[in-house]
Amino acid sequence: MNSLLEHAYANGALLVMWGALLFHLILPIPNNAHPLTAWQYIAKRLAQKVNTSGDYHQSKLSGSLALVVLMTPVIILLVAFRPLVWQPQLYDLGLLLLSLDWRSNERLTRQLVDALSSNDKKLARQVLGERLNRDTDTLSLIGLGKAGAETIIMGYTRNVICVLFWYGICGGIGAFCYRLIAELTRAWSPAQQRFHPFGLSTVRLLAMLDLVPMRLYAICISIGNNTAAVISSINQQARVWPLPGPSWVLISVGCKSEIALGGPAIYDGTKHERARIGGSVVPSAYHLMCIQKLLAWRIYAWLILQSAIMFIVYQGG
Repeated sequence: MNSLLEHAYANGALLVMWGALLFHLILPIPNNAHPLTAWQYIAKRLAQKVNTSGDYHQSKLSGSLALVVLMTPVIILLVAFRPLVWQPQLYDLGLLLLSLDWRSNERLTRQLVDALSSNDKKLARQVLGERLNRDTDTLSLIGLGKAGAETIIMGYTRNVICVLFWYGICGGIGAFCYRLIAELTRAWSPAQQRFHPFGLSTVRLLAMLDLVPMRLYAICISIGNNTAAVISSINQQARVWPLPGPSWVLISVGCKSEIALGGPAIYDGTKHERARIGGSVVPSAYHLMCIQKLLAWRIYAWLILQSAIMFIVYQGG
């Protein structure tokens, strides 16, 4: 037992992962002081400079080049700095700490539950408007429930599960680069007319990075009650949702909780028709609490499984 503990300590990967989670849960970085806020600002400023062509192919090429221009120097610097730090484990700890975002999803859930419980549509719209690219000013209580549920599901999945997955594959650099690409996708969302097709390359890159961790997490969510029904719904409904990773997660949570997701969404005043997925019950404040509980318990299961895999892999190494 002592030798195994010494081996885990010497490698440090597990200690870094659990240490980053502990630090984040105790002392989360405020959004206004987070480096990713500056990253989004830089991305939007760059888009203003280069996303000026009305030609479809030129705009798409500009988006691809903008992605390369932003990410390439970041990756080079992150890789170059790692051998220079006193302890590589502390370097990974810092990058993973910057990449994780569990607390803000908890705070979002509490705010939405309080607002929907008191039928305060104005507050719910304001809270969601700070997190979404879509228009929230005209959302009804039904629309707020659906949008809130989708935001909570994707927030936990991308900012916790996918970050941890890419940390396990590529260390702190992989986790941080994934989060940077996710933030670029949010800044250049092609659902907004001014970023279509400028943001398509970034969305497709993120879709590839999301595919494996999100599908694994969706399987994790489906385990338990109604597993066969959830898997059947994924097989039937996933084909009508544009992104393969998010579709599995949204459908698995929707069917597990029997809540309705998807449907029309308005971006920059334009109504986008989306498929209706999940169950048939309109999400309410109660359902948002149930979703958070479901996701949290599945995250704990994911952490245990990933820790066991990492321990076995590093012990074998």
